[in-house]
Amino acid sequence: MATIDGRPALYGISLKQLEDLNAARGRDAISKLEEYGGVTELCRKLYTSPTEGLPGTEKDIAHRRDTFGSNHIPPKPPKTFLSLVWEALQDMTLIILQIAALISLVLSFYKPPKTEVGNIDEEGDHGWIEGVAILVSVIVVVIVTAFNDYTKERQFRGLQSRIEGEQKFTVIRGGESTQIPVREIVVGDICQVKYGDLLQADGIIIQSNDLKVDESSLTGESDHVKKGEGSDVLMLSGTHVMEGSGRMVVTAVGILSQAGIIFRLLGATVDQHEEEAKKRKKDKDVEEGIVANSHTPLPTTDGMNNVGHEANGGKDTTKEEERVSHGNKEKSVLQAKLTKLAIQIGYAGSAIALLTVIILIVRFCIQTFLIEGKPWDPYYSNHFVKFLIIGVTVLVVAVPEGLPLAVTLSLAYSVKKMMKDNNLVRHLDACETMGNATAICSDKTGTLTTNRMTVVQSYVCGDYYKTSPVPHSAPAQIVDLIVDGISINSAYTTLVMLSDKPGELPKQIGNKTECSLLGFVLEMKRSYQEVRDKHPEETFHKVYTFNSTRKSMSTVIRLESGGYRVYTKGASEMVMKRCSFTYGQGGKLEPFPIAMQDRLVKNIIEPMASEGLRTICLAYRDFVPGKAEINQVRIDSEPNWDDENFIVDNMTCLCIVGIEDPVRPEVPEAIRMCQRAGITVRMVTGDNINTARSIAMKCGIVTKDQDCLILEGKDFNKAVRDQNGEVQQDLLDKVWPRLKVLARSSPTDKYTLVKGIIDSKLTDNREVVAVTGDGTNDGPALKKADVGFAMGIAGTDVAKEASDIILTDDNFTSIVKAVMWGRNVYDSIAKFLQFQLTVNVVAVVVAFVGACFIQDSPLKAVQMLWVNLIMDTLASLALSTEMPTADLLTRKPYGRTKPLISRTMMKNILGQAVYQMTIIFCLLFLGEHLLRIDSGRGADIHDPPSQHFTVIFNTFVMMTLFNEINARKIHGQRNVFEGIFSNMIFYGIWIITFVSQILIIQYGGLAFATTPLTLEQWGWCVFFGFGTLVWGQLVTTIPTKKLPKVLSYGRGHPTDVVALQNLVEDKFDGDGSDKKRTAGQILWIRGLTRLQTQVIGGELQERLIPVPYSKNTTDQAIRVVNAFRSGGDSAYLELAAQKNPAVAAHFLRQASKRLPSQSSIEYADADPLPEILPSRSHTETAV
Repeated sequence: MATIDGRPALYGISLKQLEDLNAARGRDAISKLEEYGGVTELCRKLYTSPTEGLPGTEKDIAHRRDTFGSNHIPPKPPKTFLSLVWEALQDMTLIILQIAALISLVLSFYKPPKTEVGNIDEEGDHGWIEGVAILVSVIVVVIVTAFNDYTKERQFRGLQSRIEGEQKFTVIRGGESTQIPVREIVVGDICQVKYGDLLQADGIIIQSNDLKVDESSLTGESDHVKKGEGSDVLMLSGTHVMEGSGRMVVTAVGILSQAGIIFRLLGATVDQHEEEAKKRKKDKDVEEGIVANSHTPLPTTDGMNNVGHEANGGKDTTKEEERVSHGNKEKSVLQAKLTKLAIQIGYAGSAIALLTVIILIVRFCIQTFLIEGKPWDPYYSNHFVKFLIIGVTVLVVAVPEGLPLAVTLSLAYSVKKMMKDNNLVRHLDACETMGNATAICSDKTGTLTTNRMTVVQSYVCGDYYKTSPVPHSAPAQIVDLIVDGISINSAYTTLVMLSDKPGELPKQIGNKTECSLLGFVLEMKRSYQEVRDKHPEETFHKVYTFNSTRKSMSTVIRLESGGYRVYTKGASEMVMKRCSFTYGQGGKLEPFPIAMQDRLVKNIIEPMASEGLRTICLAYRDFVPGKAEINQVRIDSEPNWDDENFIVDNMTCLCIVGIEDPVRPEVPEAIRMCQRAGITVRMVTGDNINTARSIAMKCGIVTKDQDCLILEGKDFNKAVRDQNGEVQQDLLDKVWPRLKVLARSSPTDKYTLVKGIIDSKLTDNREVVAVTGDGTNDGPALKKADVGFAMGIAGTDVAKEASDIILTDDNFTSIVKAVMWGRNVYDSIAKFLQFQLTVNVVAVVVAFVGACFIQDSPLKAVQMLWVNLIMDTLASLALSTEMPTADLLTRKPYGRTKPLISRTMMKNILGQAVYQMTIIFCLLFLGEHLLRIDSGRGADIHDPPSQHFTVIFNTFVMMTLFNEINARKIHGQRNVFEGIFSNMIFYGIWIITFVSQILIIQYGGLAFATTPLTLEQWGWCVFFGFGTLVWGQLVTTIPTKKLPKVLSYGRGHPTDVVALQNLVEDKFDGDGSDKKRTAGQILWIRGLTRLQTQVIGGELQERLIPVPYSKNTTDQAIRVVNAFRSGGDSAYLELAAQKNPAVAAHFLRQASKRLPSQSSIEYADADPLPEILPSRSHTETAV
């Protein structure tokens, strides 16, 4: 028999049997497990140990991976460059241009009889060049667009790989607890799960302590599911551990886990299982029971109807409030304003383009057929095609397709740079939103402080140890109780390990507060590991895990003499209230009345807290059979462990310790920078109010002479809630402006504060709030915040998932860097907007005036395409990659209601447009006299290019290029060259564009409708271009404050544009027919969605416009519904989803959220069921 590392190669349980076990639920799962002999027998069949885990040898791990699959869900392959080219070709403007160019090309070869129209033979010889030039220009635009998309997709895939690579999970291998990358987990691994974990594989519970799991991502149930050996043994990937801890044996990974099944149903992975099934089909003779471990075909989606629990339709009202009416997350401030602007520009551009074509056609017909009286000839169709091309080209220039590209490039560039500044961005729009932040609600521990905690003071047996915490005069039996209480009543994954390098501090692994207590044990020259070896986790009788309500943790163990002992640790005030006894001088047991507790608070706890120390109280209680001491409880039968209030009461206080967590040295300066930047920093912490006040003063959040509020959670709630306990906004508005510190706060308090600040209308610009969080229960506040920061080191998986940005160093200064980058993104887009709108206005007006007065556009189609390329791709790249500067933090934040285009920007746009149009019209109507050249006005359609119009084109490009330098400053700064050489991309693109323009003018010829210019003519062109810099200084001199506010654009709250946002959501009507779109809408939608679609890991990346739903998407969603609902309910929901795609969209989001092993940068948000399901009777529900 084949062996692997001395054990049989064939496992005692097949892959098919494991799949059947994973498909069972509740009591069925327990029954199924018992069929296989229970969890211990299951471990034996998988050749793993419930306590020691796998041996961890490479050969064993590789064999398990080959047999049961790897814990990796393969993504769909990335789009090829050619497919991206094809997508770019779908743009409507480009399609129209291609058709017009082809018609022009065909007509150029048409040779009318010489008798009908004059001498055109020689002129027609080169007529094909314009058509070819337009086609070539379109190809260039398409290739550049596809290349940008390709580059962005590679960037995001790299980011996704990094996120996946950093995900780790705790397993036991070779008897040692170790963290391994998620994708290295295999079937048979023993995983240690704890509060805040996001499960990465399916498994069966071996041992649990008060374990509760949130399975709403699979079932829709908002209630937490209690897990345990006798209740529910199955742990599912993609679910969250909300309370407790435990161990499980992994039974399914990768595409066979619940996360993998969902992705397969959604078509979000490579159809690897289908390929494997085909291969395995050939092996029909192999018996299913013998494994078949590595040969049984993987399940198909048809048999998945009973995979999940039946949902009860429960809703999470907290999450529901976060949704806007159309069911998607509300757009960011900038996105909403840009969407509104872009649609309106699209309308204006479409109208002017149409008007230009109509005027050209009408004027030509009147001039040719009425005034000159010429008969119709097919040759004249060339003119009409030319007019159409001019109109479409005006539209190309008018519709700001470069705007989404600028947004995406700026965000992508910032994301890449922010990673170096310890900001791992999960939602792209969080970058620019952070630039608008007006308030930051920060945690204390680890963010403002170092999160390297040390016990520096202690109070034991009536003695206060201030300089050294070691209680050298305490009796040995008291010290033993303290050591046992700390060692046992803490997570066994928490460790303090001596450093490999001499002189370095010990390495702290796990919860930092517990690490400080373990360090206290080591300082007393005792070993916590010896205690743990004597009391392994599986011997624990009951564990009350820490949560925000308890603010304490308790562990129950059996005593050797019979009975039980409860060890408790937690917030000093909370635990002390539950104590009735304490040890006094010499270890004497004494009563602990309230008066004595109050004295202890005043003389010990408050002095510790005033020095910024976190105070922790340790206590215990014994339940013994037979005779009991005064501080013990006599029991005749096992206590009711579910009655926590009885169990954790009348305890004996062992000691109080003061834990120091020093303020990070760089934090005070970072907070001062925030305050100078107009950002209010608030501390929201669960610590004692005195500790919080001390740290806040050290950080500079509050000062001695400042009029501010420092409240505890209970006082805050009294102030903001009415008699019915409901939060009232008007009451909140009286509190939050002065509130600087919220101590002893719960996650609900944090959520209430954040929501209240965001919803408040006290300030004109409306507050934009950033929040930091690390705990599982911080999720609602992180979700509600405009930008949620999760701690990368101390944060739980749940907090990270709810966040927008992960701080990889847990440092507040990284938030300040995020503010700088956010403001830089906002400014970069504003710079591009200022530049583009100037070009838009000038090009469109020039084309329109030309059509009206000279029956031609001074700027030819191919020339405007080149300008469009400069304006869109090259300028967006140049202006979107400016590095942030320190002066970004010297101005106030924009807020929600600041205009998108400020009066300063509008002054620059209109001022430069006036200058450029004056120069162009002077050259158009007087240029032949000023430059002593032949006029280009009134030329025939096949006349060769004139120097006159070449000068106009060249001057326009020169003015555009020099104005690009002006556009680098949007706040009225005079020195537009400042920092120009720090951005190599900017000056590199500027020089390349300038050189390209020289080549186009001198050698472009008929293709670009240009003719070579003399050195003098070039001098005039550059002179007029340079004039934009001089003119810019004059425009800057105009005082902005004296300009009317009507000149600003985009003022108002972004929710005012919800109706306009809905225009760009390409949803289907109930009857499945497409909604009618105007040209402006269609062109904008095409440009925006084409440039912003990112398919990463089989999912659509977060984009600025919501994903259009298709029938295919609906069908996929219905399959997911069928898989995770029971038969009768799924039939009803399938019918509802078919009738209304919004229902299907809900289920698609609900099913695909929170699956980190293969999710994109943005995990899908939890989404309440839309209020669109028809009502049904209780009878139907029961059925």
